[in-house]
Amino acid sequence: MSTPYDTLLLQEPSKHVLLVTLNRPEAANAFNTVMAGELYDLFETLALKPKEIRTVVMTGSGDRAFCAGGDLKERNGMSDADWQAQHLVYERMVRAIIACPLPVIGAINGAAYGGGCELAAALDFVYVSKTARFAQTEVRIGIIPGAGGTQSLSRAVGERRAKELILSGRVFDAQEALEWGLANAICPPQELLPTVLTLAENIANNAPIAVRQAKQAIHKGLQMGLADGLAFEIEAYNRTISTQDRREGVLAFNEKRAPKFKGE
Repeated sequence: MSTPYDTLLLQEPSKHVLLVTLNRPEAANAFNTVMAGELYDLFETLALKPKEIRTVVMTGSGDRAFCAGGDLKERNGMSDADWQAQHLVYERMVRAIIACPLPVIGAINGAAYGGGCELAAALDFVYVSKTARFAQTEVRIGIIPGAGGTQSLSRAVGERRAKELILSGRVFDAQEALEWGLANAICPPQELLPTVLTLAENIANNAPIAVRQAKQAIHKGLQMGLADGLAFEIEAYNRTISTQDRREGVLAFNEKRAPKFKGE
């Protein structure tokens, strides 16, 4: 993708894979209004281009931080009304990322505090560096996680653990993130991004409509009772039957060759 952003670095390391780097290293990649707006714009755009990009990887610039949360220097001195108005941009950003039909994988390369921890919890799944640290620090400055954290973190680690982390604001490390379900795997720092990019490429090589439908079935199903979730799964399954990719996948299997999926 060629759209220029001031706070995001976009690269395509392999076909159909987009690497998004939060690029404010001077501020530990903290969110400001511009970054939140650019992430919203990016993910709204990605939702319209599922054939061009099939998998997204998100990481932070440098090795110190994935994202240090909201930029409190920008917020210093804001009126209540200005703070609320700015936070709407953050809310829209998180909703766009969660609603993205494409798989969005985190490569958490350092500190993920406040909004950075919320962002990690909102992604489809994350791999983390051994040096990664997490914290929901909002209660320490008089607010609560307001970019999905009370919802995404509790879904990732469970209600009781989320309450402990959010109400205490304590820092927890990569091992605890793994044990509690926030992280899928821990990698040595130098192996983190190559590992995640390889995984992203493997996902991108699968039938893209099937991948998107599977993600949606999981996401929607968790918001329903079991019977409704199973019914939604069948609807998603049936949407894949009529695709060219389904025909190609079966044909390739029988011809003992790799399938050539087109997202059709």
